[in-house]
Amino acid sequence: MKFTDGFWQMREGVRAHYAREARDVRVHDDRFTLYAPVRPIGHRGDTLNTALVTVDCWSPAPGVIGVRTTHLAGSVRRTPEFDVRGDPGAAASVHRDGSTVRLTSGALSLTVSTDGPWQMEFAADGTTLTSVDSKGTGFVEDADGTHHMLGQLSLGIRELVYGMGERFTPFVRNGQTVDIWQADGGTNSEQAYKNVPFYLTNRGYGVFVAHSGPVSFEVGSESVGRVQFSVEDHSLTYYVVHGANPKEVLARYTALTGRPALPPQWSFGLWLSTSFTTSYDEDTVNRFVDGMAERGIPLSVFHFDCFWMREFHWCDFVWDPEVFPDPVGMLSRLKARGLRTSVWINPYIAQRSALFEEGARLGHLVRRPDGTVWQWDMWQAGMALVDFTSPGAREWYAGKLKPLLDMGVDCFKTDFGERVPTDVVWSDGSDPHGMHNYYTQLYNATVFDLLLRERGEGEAVLFARSATAGGQSFPVHWGGDCASTFEAVAESLRGGLSLGLSGFGFWSHDIGGFEGTPDPGLFKRWLAFGLLSSHSRLHGSRSYRVPWEFDEESTDVARAFTRLKCTLMPYLFGAAVQAHREGTPVMRAMLLEFPDDPTCHHLDTQYMLGDDLLVAPVLSPDGSVEYYVPEGEWTHLLTGRTVRGPGWHREVHGFDSLPLLVRPHAVLPVGSVDERPDYDYADGLTLRVYGAGGPPPAAGRPAVVTVPAADGSAAAVFRISRSKDAVTVEADPAPARGWKVLLVGVGGAEPADSSTVAADGEGGTLASAPAGAARLSLRLP
Repeated sequence: MKFTDGFWQMREGVRAHYAREARDVRVHDDRFTLYAPVRPIGHRGDTLNTALVTVDCWSPAPGVIGVRTTHLAGSVRRTPEFDVRGDPGAAASVHRDGSTVRLTSGALSLTVSTDGPWQMEFAADGTTLTSVDSKGTGFVEDADGTHHMLGQLSLGIRELVYGMGERFTPFVRNGQTVDIWQADGGTNSEQAYKNVPFYLTNRGYGVFVAHSGPVSFEVGSESVGRVQFSVEDHSLTYYVVHGANPKEVLARYTALTGRPALPPQWSFGLWLSTSFTTSYDEDTVNRFVDGMAERGIPLSVFHFDCFWMREFHWCDFVWDPEVFPDPVGMLSRLKARGLRTSVWINPYIAQRSALFEEGARLGHLVRRPDGTVWQWDMWQAGMALVDFTSPGAREWYAGKLKPLLDMGVDCFKTDFGERVPTDVVWSDGSDPHGMHNYYTQLYNATVFDLLLRERGEGEAVLFARSATAGGQSFPVHWGGDCASTFEAVAESLRGGLSLGLSGFGFWSHDIGGFEGTPDPGLFKRWLAFGLLSSHSRLHGSRSYRVPWEFDEESTDVARAFTRLKCTLMPYLFGAAVQAHREGTPVMRAMLLEFPDDPTCHHLDTQYMLGDDLLVAPVLSPDGSVEYYVPEGEWTHLLTGRTVRGPGWHREVHGFDSLPLLVRPHAVLPVGSVDERPDYDYADGLTLRVYGAGGPPPAAGRPAVVTVPAADGSAAAVFRISRSKDAVTVEADPAPARGWKVLLVGVGGAEPADSSTVAADGEGGTLASAPAGAARLSLRLP
């Protein structure tokens, strides 16, 4: 929210009160508290009729410093609190030297002086990261008496800001006003389904504003050299999170707010939906499933959208008997074909649903201040909301979903959760404005916890639309309602990259767009992008998304990229394990992998898929694409052609291709199965070694490739050593059924021992290690 009128004046009726000095400080071993009056104190009389801002400073984890500013402590709203997970080993320390007080946590420090004007400085390794000056701490009162707490942190020259959730506006946030407020606004507006009050900069830190209610950010927009954040409350808490690189910042932030659960292997395959308002029954489902099988397109999950339930009954969680008379049998038949099933739900109870009367009677529905049930007719006639602040309501709602799991449903699409009213009373007394954003956290946690109990860890997965900070713990999330245009592809990608920089490890989108029907050309381009995302779903609104509805070439493209994704699963699931353990997203803004390359700081039409694959979706009808590659020799995965960086490249691609490049000197583990995503990745594995024909990597250390098992543990670990004369690979443990090494682009390499068989092929020298072999060595030509 903007409070000023230019630099010199406040807006009419607005009164600002800023901390002017640290008048007093209370120091403890690992924290300190500052008492800051909002005017300079020259004599005792100045302490009268003067507001005081209390500033608490502490560290919940190494490299993280928290700041809480409070005006009137008794007036602080009872908003839901984010689950901030402190580290008992934080070991912060406070040192006072005369008028200087310094809190140190890891490499990060906060320094404040009690002598002179108000100033706070966050520094690491001798470098100032950001600072708070004379207008950076305080409170503001509007003309109507509304009270806001605000903070301001400085922006350095060429410092760029990212994140704040899944935002579809320009990728770099500088110059924007961002309101953290859940909304169902589609992908072509400034509104967002997933609002996260966390931002990341390209200068070695991020900032998490730990306020579950509305937060307004002015990113170099009110004060062009500052990021301002404000809340309508009497207290404001934020954390400065340091990291040597953006990945480390995300690792520390997700350690605070939650790491993503590891989704099951099968969830990475292709999901096919009935679409939204299309006409469908079991015959339609069978026709779709049969059609995919007949055309050789591997299918992993079938999704039933809203109308699996009767009209006006959403949600009662009862199959429409006229359309699906035998749901248990149908689910069993789908499972016999190797398919998982997903069904659509939302947290709203329509008046015609049998659950409405029951929920109202039991007190499980949100109420107005006068005690009546809150209802409206938008979306569903007379619908109410489940009050997830009540443990009883959460148990009740989960109990209505459990029979679906018992009959064979595998997971849920947890749609909606954004349009939450503020003229209501919550059972736990939460502030309604705070619950507007936080509602989705309780909703998705309720469903995910049920899946954990019933299916177990490693099998629980959602397809969720709304989220807030901490929502990354309940994957997967998809990008919401987008149009069927090339512009919407770019919007969606910006949103996904932004979400990844906000701590979310897994993300998907509606292939082909949700609103409208894509032309065949757009659909084929979106297929390639969608199947090179962490999760892949064919879904639309008023038209089917089966490939043959567009043209036969769409079938070919769907088949090729779905099978490609299946063979890449040893690599992709390794990236998933990394997201689960470290908080690094599977789909990564180029900034994450190349923080020292300034060109990468602005890129939002390409991304890294895991550590080693660069993807540049084709965003034009004629197949032309422009993309940037960082330093080194990169190799097109699909063609073997090489391009050098740093530099921009322009190419034209057919529908069966796109820029999909392998990082210099990468070792890419490729599986032997192209028909499903869930298999033993170490069985028949091929290690594709890139750059073997050139100078070895400067570091000289062996490359390590860990091939994961289904639970995320290591099924096999390969160490690849390179020299000018040879490439040697050691496996631990040795795969029981043999494995292969392909020296990409290098012909004429010979095995160094008789147990290895090697031959030249189209892609280079392919060597096979026998079953149980723990070592393979090739002499370079």
